[in-house]
Amino acid sequence: MARRKQNLFEVLIETTSKLPWWVGVALAAGAYVWLHGVANTEVTIVSQPGQMGKSVVSSVLQSLAVFGQYLLPFTFLVGAAISAYGRAKRRALHEQVATSPVRSVLNDMSWQQFEALVGEAFRRKGYSVNETGGGGADGGIDLVLKKGGETLLVQCKQWKAYKVGVTTVRELYGVMAAKGATGGFVVTSGVFTNDARAFAVGRNIELMDGEALHALIRGVSAPSKVASAAPAVEPEDAPACPVCQSPMVKRIAKRGGNQGNAFWGCSQYPACRGTRPA
Repeated sequence: MARRKQNLFEVLIETTSKLPWWVGVALAAGAYVWLHGVANTEVTIVSQPGQMGKSVVSSVLQSLAVFGQYLLPFTFLVGAAISAYGRAKRRALHEQVATSPVRSVLNDMSWQQFEALVGEAFRRKGYSVNETGGGGADGGIDLVLKKGGETLLVQCKQWKAYKVGVTTVRELYGVMAAKGATGGFVVTSGVFTNDARAFAVGRNIELMDGEALHALIRGVSAPSKVASAAPAVEPEDAPACPVCQSPMVKRIAKRGGNQGNAFWGCSQYPACRGTRPA
């Protein structure tokens, strides 16, 4: 079904709701001061040829400002209120998961809540988060992260019964290349197939399953997964992890298409699964 065309005020409210609430308040204050000044400007009506057009335009602008000095700030304040409410809900959701001892809490929420939770987790890691909503021309990207001049793309998959396969990871890699993104994340409440994990190695794609996401939010280490662990090599000028900014260690891939090749892995593995190509 085609999306209903929005009017100007609906667009302004939606745009403002995606900004920090205080930005909406500042926009409301600025709009009122500006339009109030226009509304109270004295308009001189002249009858000289060539000047009447300017007088009419000034009179129309003043009439619009009389109403706009209240309507436009109100629109920005509505967007600011929605932003503040959404922020409070995301914080509450994050705290609910952080205080829950069981991972199944991730499966008890809607996909919208799951995306909001993932976005909040990245915000707390210092990222600027833009929620795109997934689907459409963005290639299914749900979040766009920015930090330190880098742009990273995120796909969220709240799949309770299915493993996330290599097709999803390939699609993300293709969108990363098309948009010139530095890296990407696929975050799921479930698990990934071995093929998906093998494809992500060396491509700066982080796969975060439900166990890793729950551990990251709770601030604890996830149980070690011996089958997927790789031996660490002594770091040399180690870079910072793109996920948590912890020092990285050089590892050797033990399986998949990159078996035997070196890559940088987060020192906080398995709680954090950030990687960089060596």
